[in-house]
Amino acid sequence: MDRYEAKHSLYRQPSKITDNEIYISMTVLLFSYGTLQLEQVQLESFGRLLKGEADILCGYKLVSLKITDEKVLLQSQQDYHPIAIPSSDSSDFVKGVVFELTDAELQEADRYEVDDYQRILVTLNSGKKAWVYVSAQ
Repeated sequence: MDRYEAKHSLYRQPSKITDNEIYISMTVLLFSYGTLQLEQVQLESFGRLLKGEADILCGYKLVSLKITDEKVLLQSQQDYHPIAIPSSDSSDFVKGVVFELTDAELQEADRYEVDDYQRILVTLNSGKKAWVYVSAQ
Protein backbone atom coordinates (compact mmCIF):
# COMPACT_ATOMS: atom_id res chain seq x y z
CA MET A 1 0.00 0.00 0.00
CA ASP A 2 1.52 3.34 -0.98
CA ARG A 3 1.21 6.56 1.03
CA TYR A 4 -1.70 7.87 -1.06
CA GLU A 5 -3.72 4.73 -0.46
CA ALA A 6 -2.96 4.74 3.26
CA LYS A 7 -3.81 8.43 3.61
CA HIS A 8 -7.13 8.18 1.81
CA SER A 9 -8.17 4.92 3.50
CA LEU A 10 -10.00 3.57 0.46
CA TYR A 11 -7.83 0.52 0.57
CA ARG A 12 -7.69 -2.00 3.36
CA GLN A 13 -5.35 -4.95 3.71
CA PRO A 14 -7.26 -7.86 5.17
CA SER A 15 -5.26 -11.02 5.34
CA LYS A 16 -6.35 -14.59 5.68
CA ILE A 17 -4.29 -17.63 6.40
CA THR A 18 -4.86 -20.65 4.20
CA ASP A 19 -2.68 -23.76 4.26
CA ASN A 20 -0.06 -21.96 6.38
CA GLU A 21 0.40 -19.18 3.82
CA ILE A 22 -0.66 -15.58 4.20
CA TYR A 23 -2.55 -13.98 1.32
CA ILE A 24 -3.03 -10.23 1.31
CA SER A 25 -5.57 -8.65 -0.98
CA MET A 26 -6.45 -5.00 -1.46
CA THR A 27 -10.05 -4.00 -0.91
CA VAL A 28 -12.02 -0.86 -1.70
CA LEU A 29 -15.17 0.61 -0.22
CA LEU A 30 -18.36 0.85 -2.28
CA PHE A 31 -21.50 2.63 -1.09
CA SER A 32 -24.74 1.08 -2.36
CA TYR A 33 -28.23 2.51 -2.07
CA GLY A 34 -29.95 0.19 -4.52
CA THR A 35 -29.91 -3.19 -6.20
CA LEU A 36 -26.29 -4.05 -5.28
CA GLN A 37 -27.75 -4.70 -1.81
CA LEU A 38 -29.90 -7.55 -3.18
CA GLU A 39 -28.64 -11.06 -2.37
CA GLN A 40 -29.35 -12.35 -5.89
CA VAL A 41 -27.40 -9.49 -7.49
CA GLN A 42 -24.46 -10.01 -5.11
CA LEU A 43 -24.33 -13.76 -5.71
CA GLU A 44 -24.53 -13.40 -9.49
CA SER A 45 -22.10 -10.47 -9.66
CA PHE A 46 -19.54 -11.41 -6.99
CA GLY A 47 -20.18 -15.08 -6.21
CA ARG A 48 -20.72 -14.27 -2.54
CA LEU A 49 -22.83 -12.23 -0.15
CA LEU A 50 -21.23 -8.94 0.85
CA LYS A 51 -20.96 -7.67 4.40
CA GLY A 52 -21.52 -4.00 5.00
CA GLU A 53 -22.41 -1.23 7.38
CA ALA A 54 -25.15 1.38 7.14
CA ASP A 55 -24.00 4.84 6.07
CA ILE A 56 -25.33 8.02 4.48
CA LEU A 57 -24.46 9.97 1.33
CA CYS A 58 -25.19 13.65 1.93
CA GLY A 59 -26.16 16.17 -0.74
CA TYR A 60 -27.87 13.67 -3.06
CA LYS A 61 -31.41 12.45 -3.60
CA LEU A 62 -32.85 9.41 -5.39
CA VAL A 63 -34.93 9.30 -8.56
CA SER A 64 -36.08 6.27 -10.58
CA LEU A 65 -34.37 5.03 -13.74
CA LYS A 66 -36.04 2.62 -16.20
CA ILE A 67 -33.67 -0.26 -16.91
CA THR A 68 -33.57 -1.76 -20.40
CA ASP A 69 -30.45 -3.94 -20.14
CA GLU A 70 -31.69 -7.56 -20.21
CA LYS A 71 -28.86 -8.96 -18.06
CA VAL A 72 -29.42 -6.35 -15.34
CA LEU A 73 -33.18 -6.93 -15.48
CA LEU A 74 -32.65 -10.67 -15.00
CA GLN A 75 -30.33 -10.15 -12.04
CA SER A 76 -32.34 -7.49 -10.21
CA GLN A 77 -35.85 -8.55 -11.23
CA GLN A 78 -36.73 -4.83 -11.18
CA ASP A 79 -37.70 -2.61 -14.14
CA TYR A 80 -36.81 0.58 -12.26
CA HIS A 81 -33.66 1.19 -10.23
CA PRO A 82 -32.89 4.11 -7.93
CA ILE A 83 -30.23 6.53 -9.17
CA ALA A 84 -28.60 9.24 -7.05
CA ILE A 85 -28.50 12.77 -8.39
CA PRO A 86 -26.90 15.83 -6.79
CA SER A 87 -29.41 17.90 -4.85
CA SER A 88 -29.59 21.66 -4.51
CA ASP A 89 -31.00 21.09 -1.01
CA SER A 90 -28.06 20.49 1.34
CA SER A 91 -30.35 18.65 3.77
CA ASP A 92 -31.05 15.86 1.24
CA PHE A 93 -29.34 12.53 1.81
CA VAL A 94 -29.37 8.92 0.66
CA LYS A 95 -29.30 5.99 3.07
CA GLY A 96 -27.35 2.92 2.04
CA VAL A 97 -24.69 0.38 2.92
CA VAL A 98 -20.92 0.62 2.51
CA PHE A 99 -19.35 -2.67 1.40
CA GLU A 100 -15.74 -3.87 1.20
CA LEU A 101 -14.92 -5.28 -2.23
CA THR A 102 -11.79 -6.46 -3.97
CA ASP A 103 -10.58 -4.59 -7.04
CA ALA A 104 -11.89 -7.46 -9.19
CA GLU A 105 -15.32 -7.23 -7.54
CA LEU A 106 -15.39 -3.48 -8.14
CA GLN A 107 -14.80 -4.18 -11.83
CA GLU A 108 -17.73 -6.63 -11.73
CA ALA A 109 -19.88 -3.88 -10.20
CA ASP A 110 -18.80 -1.58 -13.05
CA ARG A 111 -20.01 -4.21 -15.54
CA TYR A 112 -23.34 -4.55 -13.72
CA GLU A 113 -24.14 -0.84 -13.67
CA VAL A 114 -25.64 0.53 -16.91
CA ASP A 115 -24.22 3.55 -18.77
CA ASP A 116 -26.61 5.94 -17.00
CA TYR A 117 -24.42 5.55 -13.89
CA GLN A 118 -20.91 6.78 -13.28
CA ARG A 119 -18.67 5.77 -10.38
CA ILE A 120 -17.31 8.64 -8.29
CA LEU A 121 -15.37 8.91 -5.06
CA VAL A 122 -17.23 10.50 -2.13
CA THR A 123 -16.88 11.05 1.59
CA LEU A 124 -19.79 9.49 3.46
CA ASN A 125 -21.43 10.81 6.62
CA SER A 126 -19.23 8.43 8.65
CA GLY A 127 -16.09 10.06 7.21
CA LYS A 128 -15.25 6.98 5.13
CA LYS A 129 -14.20 7.55 1.54
CA ALA A 130 -16.02 5.22 -0.83
CA TRP A 131 -16.95 4.73 -4.45
CA VAL A 132 -20.60 5.24 -5.36
CA TYR A 133 -22.58 5.04 -8.60
CA VAL A 134 -24.49 8.24 -9.36
CA SER A 135 -26.18 9.70 -12.42
CA ALA A 136 -23.79 10.17 -15.34
CA GLN A 137 -25.75 13.23 -16.49
